[in-house]
Amino acid sequence: MFDLVAENPYPDGHRPDEAPQPHALLAPVTGLIGTWRGRGRGQYPTLEADFAYAQEVTFSHDGRPFLRYEARAWLLDADGAPLRPSARESGWWRLQPDGRVEALVTQPTGIAEILVGTADGSVVDLSTHQVAVTPTAKEVDATRRRYSLTGDDLLTFTHDLAAVGQPLQHHLLAELSRTK
Repeated sequence: MFDLVAENPYPDGHRPDEAPQPHALLAPVTGLIGTWRGRGRGQYPTLEADFAYAQEVTFSHDGRPFLRYEARAWLLDADGAPLRPSARESGWWRLQPDGRVEALVTQPTGIAEILVGTADGSVVDLSTHQVAVTPTAKEVDATRRRYSLTGDDLLTFTHDLAAVGQPLQHHLLAELSRTK
């Protein structure tokens, strides 16, 4: 039986319980690595009213040239207390040598997005390449996601959405602070 702790299979010598160095292709997005939390506001023409939400986003890596992405959100009441879980998604961002990003984002509501865009060190801008939905998922035609890093500790997230017969338009805006 192979023992990862006793027999280290990694050629660079790092241990399985230590974080590896980021791959060189991750250079434009290394500032995102970590966990971010904050609050935002959302709206959409098909919703009764604007809403407040809390969001947590985590970017991580395992030394290879892609970023692991996880996000979850909670709807908030008028006092800022969580009402219930809201959106949840996970995926992978693959970085290319020319600064392009190819991303796969999946949601438990039956939506899978393939996005393409660019990363320049402080802004990642991703737009829909393809959307796949399960037979009972809501119709989503396109999205645009923008992650803007200000300094080391402020991440602004903007999400535009074209869904359920509506054209591409503003949906979410949140400001997140680094927690770790």
